[in-house]
Amino acid sequence: MALVLNEEQGMLRDAAREFCSKNSPVSALRKLRDENSSDGFDRAVWQHMVELGWAGILVPEQYGGFEFGFQGMGVVMEECGRNLVASPLLSTSVLCASALNITASEEQKVALLPKIASGTLLMALAIEESAHHAPFTTACKAKRDGKDGGTWLLSGRKCFVLDGHIADKLIVTADTGSDADADRLALFLVDTKSPGLRVERTQMVDSRNAANIVLHDVSAELVGEPGTGKATIERVLDIACAALSAEMLGTAREAFERTLAYLKEREQFGVPIGSFQALKHRAAEMFNELELSQSAVMALLTAIDEGSEESPALASLAKSRLCDTLNLVTSEAVQMFGGIGMTDEHEIGFFIKRARVCEQSFGNSSYHRNRYGLLGGY
Repeated sequence: MALVLNEEQGMLRDAAREFCSKNSPVSALRKLRDENSSDGFDRAVWQHMVELGWAGILVPEQYGGFEFGFQGMGVVMEECGRNLVASPLLSTSVLCASALNITASEEQKVALLPKIASGTLLMALAIEESAHHAPFTTACKAKRDGKDGGTWLLSGRKCFVLDGHIADKLIVTADTGSDADADRLALFLVDTKSPGLRVERTQMVDSRNAANIVLHDVSAELVGEPGTGKATIERVLDIACAALSAEMLGTAREAFERTLAYLKEREQFGVPIGSFQALKHRAAEMFNELELSQSAVMALLTAIDEGSEESPALASLAKSRLCDTLNLVTSEAVQMFGGIGMTDEHEIGFFIKRARVCEQSFGNSSYHRNRYGLLGGY
């Protein structure tokens, strides 16, 4: 397993870094927040991202994508993380594109994947129903439509649906039986304009987007086969952990580099505060954790690209590692910036807010440590 980027991946990283820094710096997120943007992201910037091919990185070539692999998506997510870029890339082009790749019928792939790659379709994955990550526990019910046996009716609630308020279609998990048993889970495709569907936007502390969704006898189309939902969700969540961990790595690196720059310029007693031994030790600890985290992320992305059986364990390892590292780096950043770091005028506060939301998304550190142990037979 080579934990290095090849030439093409390196070129993609450099192009993504230049694009994000010029077109969507942290100040752009501040502007979206201050203007209370109804979308929560800049559609013009998103269109540029689509033109660069990012929306089709995980879409097979036969459906209009580039099929550049998870290492490719990882370097893009990392650069987005550096600039706290707000976009539907994770929700549409990673989560939903992956779910369709894994389990959708050929007809569904032909209908949806080209639109994802072209940026004309926005989607969101709705799996959570409580404040804690529990993807296989659902009270959302699915029953066959008596009028049309080919369609289903969904009733229930979903929360923390990333970009749910701007999605054209949702992929929703629901129980197809009488008991909320994971073996009964299935995935369903729902049009957000369907009668009986209510979407309520929630603005998170990191100024990003999520939504609460209520379904009452909403018409839905089955994706895959009943009983395959759990296996599909597990694979999609491993991919989600890979992409989000890469983004978190970028966020942590940027926060660390900004902190180092501040330690070199801020003076106390006539010398830079970075010359103080205690702060050197703390900076060295952050550097070490970042290096370990990078190895974990690259190992996971490579494993998914290679179809390795170690992917689930590496997904939990990487997500747990990045939760801890990002928490450490952003907390230390605010501490070392001092009073100015606590003000809204300084951008470092945006990093710690983003960090806290990322830590809880798709399972926090405790969840993934426990999962890692279970996967290891403990």
